[in-house]
Amino acid sequence: MTTPLISHPYGGYEFLPGIDPYSSGVVANPGMEIVHVNLSGPLPWLVGLQRVRLFLERIGQTRHSLCGVELRCPEPHSMDGFIKFNGRYQQLLQEWEMFVDGFNPVARTNVAPVESPPQETMLFGFSYTRPSDHHCPTFVVAGGGELPHRELDSRHIVRLGDTRTAAMLEKVRCVLGIMQHRLDRLGMKAADISATDVYTAQPLFESLTEVIVAEIDAVPHQGVRWFYARPPIEGIEFEMDLRGVRQENVVDLV
Repeated sequence: MTTPLISHPYGGYEFLPGIDPYSSGVVANPGMEIVHVNLSGPLPWLVGLQRVRLFLERIGQTRHSLCGVELRCPEPHSMDGFIKFNGRYQQLLQEWEMFVDGFNPVARTNVAPVESPPQETMLFGFSYTRPSDHHCPTFVVAGGGELPHRELDSRHIVRLGDTRTAAMLEKVRCVLGIMQHRLDRLGMKAADISATDVYTAQPLFESLTEVIVAEIDAVPHQGVRWFYARPPIEGIEFEMDLRGVRQENVVDLV
């Protein structure tokens, strides 16, 4: 059975339900657009989200317009550690009354930088909705790695423990399939993408030339941003997220 999109009654967007910690993606309603923001400097995730809420209120939006979060963690979590962190993260969103019909609507990417990792999980960026007269739909697809099942269980990781070239290509094809499924469910196409981000500590050349360029129409002329980072769960080697927006801003929340 295909999971339907759920309309956020106050956020100005629809979302594709994912797993407990986050949705699989969001798309702005007509008359609204999604704006993507990078922080001028990362902040501890809890402080950062509190300041995001104040920022949204200052510009005339509410906390419900928050639709995407990007985090950076010190190192990949064990599966149990990942679940434990997600419990604290979800608790904040529940206190803010962000959930809709029992689902977390906010898309998320959370990865671990290889070089100069933070000492604690930090807020790196976020996305929010605002009124707009643009006719082109805007969207964010949440980060996803080679874990094709909704259940957070290491047994489902594709080619677990294998980082040889053939294994990495299989992992990347799995992630591309996840991204395409989410795009389809949001009613978007690869040509609508404005930014493609990949996160891996493994060599990227074969994956880029043999899979990513061939599968994502936007990549040949827009390129790919490669973050030298590991996915947030031990054993996952490749993660990707996507978005299609018209506004990319840098904001100082300090």
